[in-house]
Amino acid sequence: MASNASRYGLFSPILFMMPGAGDWQADAAWDDMVAIAQAADRLGYDHLTCGEHVGIPQDQAASRGTRYYDPLASFGYLAAVTRRIRFLTYVLVLGYSHPLQIAKRYGTLDVVSGGRLVLGLGVGSLEPEFAALGLGGIEFEERGARGDDALRALRASWGRRVPEHHGRFYDFSDLVIDPCATRQDVPIWIGGRSRRSLRRALELADGWAPFGPLDGLAGMLDEARNTPAWAARNGPLEVVFRHEEAIDPIGAPIPTADTLRRLLDAGATKVNIAIPGQSCAHYIEQLEALAALDL
Repeated sequence: MASNASRYGLFSPILFMMPGAGDWQADAAWDDMVAIAQAADRLGYDHLTCGEHVGIPQDQAASRGTRYYDPLASFGYLAAVTRRIRFLTYVLVLGYSHPLQIAKRYGTLDVVSGGRLVLGLGVGSLEPEFAALGLGGIEFEERGARGDDALRALRASWGRRVPEHHGRFYDFSDLVIDPCATRQDVPIWIGGRSRRSLRRALELADGWAPFGPLDGLAGMLDEARNTPAWAARNGPLEVVFRHEEAIDPIGAPIPTADTLRRLLDAGATKVNIAIPGQSCAHYIEQLEALAALDL
């Protein structure tokens, strides 16, 4: 097993159907996803990702894609056919569920996966999706403040059969949550691409997993290192960047290595990898080549 792969997680094919993903993903069977997950597990990759969207507005489908497998169902299945790889929700939208619902559902996933959950969270940005779920208006406008309170509520709930939290938006006690997560320190990574998302990660979470051009993200990270919030942390911040350029570990190993090295040099502790691939078999071959790539 190549240890290099431990620095990488997969922006999972098939589970996301992003623009330009390739015809093979559109026609892929669930068994293809299982084969990819098992190969990534065998090769030592850190995590698989799966995002949450109930529905994409048709006028945004060309930019955001349309396919988003449900992370809870997908990861529950994949947990049973893998042994080590972690499962990152990239991302759950905090406003779509009560914190206790997240704690129960994903605490159960943490139990059945043997403690392999990483909870990626964001406050969301698709107002039509919020509105379709009955969460428009003031709930959309206050999603940042609600999200912060939800994060605190989740922190108070992991691994506790009788959680308690008294906040501005969420207030609960005297409820037994069983099963709950296997631990009280389930990692929480914050998505987004704004300074506020980084502030949220520093103050309330374990990691920052943004998207967007590297220069802007690296600049925000450099600024944050000189803030009181950074100094006040009890532990290191996991920083998970995703490359913007297409990579081809088999056909272009040197440019691929250069791309990944830039991300690591900019402060990434992990990298979310997106590989186009031409088929399931080709995708797995790319994973093998990337795991063996010497940086």
